[in-house]
Amino acid sequence: MEVLNVSCNKLKSLPASLSKLVSLKRLYINVNQLDFEGIPASIGKLQNLEHFVASNNNLELIPEGLCRCGKLKRLILNRNRLVTLPDAIHALTDLETLDIRDNPNLVMPPKPKEKKTGSGPEFYNIDFSLQHQLRLATGAPPSPSQGQQPSKDPLARKMRLRKVKDTAGDSDKVLKGMTGVTEEKNKRLKEWTKDQEQEGDRQEAKPRRWDEGLERPQLDYSDFFTEDTGQTAGVTVWQIENFLPVLIEEAQHGKFYDADCYIILKTSCDDQGNTDWMIFYWIGADASLDKKACAAIHSVNLRNLLGAECRTIREEQADESEEFLEVFDHNISYIEGGTASGFFTVEDTQYTVRMYRVSIPKTCNIHLEPVPVTLSALDPRFSFLLDAGLRIYIWAGHRSTLNTRTKARLMAEKINKNERKNEAEISVIRQGQETKAFWELLGGLPDEILPHVPEDFSPPKPRLYQVCLGMGYLELPQVELGAGQRLRKVVLNTRNVYILDCYSDVFVWLGRKSTRLVRAAALKLSQELCNMLPRPDVAMVTRVQEGTETQVFKSKFIGWDDIVPVDYTKSAEEAHKGGPEIKRDEDQAKKEAKTDLSALFMPRQPSMSAAEAEQLMEEWNEDLDGMESFVLEGKKFVRLPEEEIGHFYSGDSYVFLCRYWVPVETPEQEEQEEDAPEQQEEQEDFQCVVYFWQGRDASNMGWLTFTFSLQKKFESLFPGKLEVVRTHQQQENLKFLAHFKKKFIIHQGHRKDKPAEPQPSLFQIRANGSPLCTRCIQIPAEGKLLNSEFCYILKVPFDNDETNGIVYVWIGRCSEPDEAKLVEDVSNDINPNVRQQAGTPAASVIINHALQLVEIHQSSIMKGTHTSKV
Repeated sequence: MEVLNVSCNKLKSLPASLSKLVSLKRLYINVNQLDFEGIPASIGKLQNLEHFVASNNNLELIPEGLCRCGKLKRLILNRNRLVTLPDAIHALTDLETLDIRDNPNLVMPPKPKEKKTGSGPEFYNIDFSLQHQLRLATGAPPSPSQGQQPSKDPLARKMRLRKVKDTAGDSDKVLKGMTGVTEEKNKRLKEWTKDQEQEGDRQEAKPRRWDEGLERPQLDYSDFFTEDTGQTAGVTVWQIENFLPVLIEEAQHGKFYDADCYIILKTSCDDQGNTDWMIFYWIGADASLDKKACAAIHSVNLRNLLGAECRTIREEQADESEEFLEVFDHNISYIEGGTASGFFTVEDTQYTVRMYRVSIPKTCNIHLEPVPVTLSALDPRFSFLLDAGLRIYIWAGHRSTLNTRTKARLMAEKINKNERKNEAEISVIRQGQETKAFWELLGGLPDEILPHVPEDFSPPKPRLYQVCLGMGYLELPQVELGAGQRLRKVVLNTRNVYILDCYSDVFVWLGRKSTRLVRAAALKLSQELCNMLPRPDVAMVTRVQEGTETQVFKSKFIGWDDIVPVDYTKSAEEAHKGGPEIKRDEDQAKKEAKTDLSALFMPRQPSMSAAEAEQLMEEWNEDLDGMESFVLEGKKFVRLPEEEIGHFYSGDSYVFLCRYWVPVETPEQEEQEEDAPEQQEEQEDFQCVVYFWQGRDASNMGWLTFTFSLQKKFESLFPGKLEVVRTHQQQENLKFLAHFKKKFIIHQGHRKDKPAEPQPSLFQIRANGSPLCTRCIQIPAEGKLLNSEFCYILKVPFDNDETNGIVYVWIGRCSEPDEAKLVEDVSNDINPNVRQQAGTPAASVIINHALQLVEIHQSSIMKGTHTSKV
């Protein structure tokens, strides 16, 4: 093939096998998406290439290998993104056409300077032999070649020797001439070097590409792969073990452990002797992270070692490709298991199951006596603590005392907190209420539990020894405990090592500042001390480090960690929080305002009288200059119809913009000035308050919509004079309620919701603590909710007609007279839509204070009914 045209194909890269077309003369790759990485570096192997046309691409640079195509005559690179060209572009002596138009960022490489006289390798080719220098000084002809045999004339030989003798004084001249020539050439060399350095500085001033300074590291793969790897046809498999690939036998090929990773190399040779490779790395389903990473890394190392141009292929268990399956003839199998991870793993703590008999002797607060973990160790007169690691059982015999049960439970809490990180589960079991898991730890169900501990049993007195180094030998003196002969924490010195012998247990306490030699000696002495005397089978030696003592060891001392600190102000979840979370909560608590609880201990203030409420309502309404109402519909706020003002729905959000007159206090001098414009005073004596009312069933989306839309608009209209008050259903302030003049009606649901069938609606008149807090709230229409202290309104629509119906007013026998008058007015406004449709005020409600029984929704009974047809 001599001509290849792949233009207008949206190509992003050319295959590396293009370099095998050694007869190619013309290559057209116009109008594609090729960049520098898309052209293979091996394109320089096309020695017969004459035309290379690559216009309308994304080339930032062309490979330097293209400049090794010595027969290149036409190089078309217009309309690309060229930054520069290789320096070897000047070496293309046969190049006739170079088109680099429409490359605005292109900077041509500098043309190399011509060699000066005396430069080049010939400059250093100087023969300093004496014979050559003598010949140059005397002008003697060059020595004859080896093919010509010089004549042996004795007379000529004498003449030459005489001539040499006469010219012996000229050696100084020769050396002087050589020195001069050398100095002159050194001078020329310095001038040439200086010119080259200046030229190099100019070249280094240009920005270099990020990859120009990168060098391929010299890696040694001999530790991973042998020299004959990939040289013979066949399949080779390595298994990742301890971060390194390990060659496996051929008999194990195709058998993969699901917790391991493998590297597979398939080597094949064609008829011409060319070698081809395919590299896979297989990932098991349960393989650890280190094996996955090492399989990928070493597969790339294998490719670099072989110099292969193939890519490494990732294969996962149960999702292998057809190419991978063909390597093993579709005969692969999975085996459960695998080698261990190369990382150091943290193993779970192994706990030794031990059981203690709890008693309270006179010498100490509590005594834990180790007993065998068997059924025969139980005694109904005692309480037992069974420590099974993350399960702690407290078995209380039916004749055990409350004090021992309490002490055992307290000890279990200490063990869980200090040794098990609050992860253990504590179970208190009374005799006869044992669980199956408890009996399994003891070896099965007992026939009968009988007392067997002697009545006069008293725990042996513990002895404390100090390990010391004497004059070449070890000393083990017993520590004097002082008055009372009781162990206390103060006797333990951080520089020493102690052995506590409790007969059933031997403890070795290691101080933080103790020497290593004493520690090693103490561990050996404790083992010998334990074997020296006859002890129970459950006796064991326990190593205790200062600061991490076990609760059993602490129980041997008086007053050591006897009380568990409990913060009753924290909940159970807060008690399990870590250090950073506790600190964050404490910082947050400091920022929050402290709660004033003084009102809880003061006498209740008398409620506001009706006269005071009316006066306060009039004052606030006089200050109100205007109020605009908005309601959230969909994702925006729209104006609320005037007939719906005072009606609220629990599923909606409302916004009320109130403008208040504020008196302006002016000095006396300013009052006397008559030229002060009145308009300026009117602009300065008002304040705007925005009330955002959110129903109990409404989402927070209304508040977010108001914050990012309507509030910003109000702030731009009233800069510096706007206050935003957010209030929730039935938590409104008095000033906001005063604007509705006791006609504050709260409906259930949404404004636009229309039930499929009209349902009765029951409203209750409430005034919580003050007449200003009067609200009319919809409640479920059930007769059991009626209360003689309140007044109610029941709206019963006709069948399939919500606009027409009957309104019942129920007045409680013990209700306030003012509420009885208010319920009449509210009943007229309970359904503003009906009033609007009728065109006239609603029919009057005939008030009859006689109690009547009226059947309402769900056969409920109501008293004191007044009807009005609407």
